[in-house]
Amino acid sequence: MQPRQTRFYLDKRNGKFMGVCAGIADYFGWDPTIVRIGFALGTILGSGALILVYLVTGWVAQAKPAALYDTRPEDREFWRGLRVAPKRTLRDVNASFRESDRRLRDLEAYVTSSNSRLSAEIEQLR
Repeated sequence: MQPRQTRFYLDKRNGKFMGVCAGIADYFGWDPTIVRIGFALGTILGSGALILVYLVTGWVAQAKPAALYDTRPEDREFWRGLRVAPKRTLRDVNASFRESDRRLRDLEAYVTSSNSRLSAEIEQLR
């Protein structure tokens, strides 16, 4: 079974301890160092409550499947965009289809208009 690209996974390969911060960074497309700094600041300012959240997340979440490490950068960017903003991604795909449809209509109009001229010339020869 293919692993789901839109799920949150622990990033053990890029993680320091349990891979939670690296998993969050991978999920949202952020730099893992920034997430780690944010976690450290949040732990200090929040009197250590984030440590419990970190440990529970590291215990409950699944590790990232090996197949997801070997994806192309374009695919990773697509799935990251889908995870972070699914409505925007759907809007972008719809816009792409609309643009393709518009170009196809223009091409069809060009081809059919040329054929009507050819058809008129053939009728003239009869």
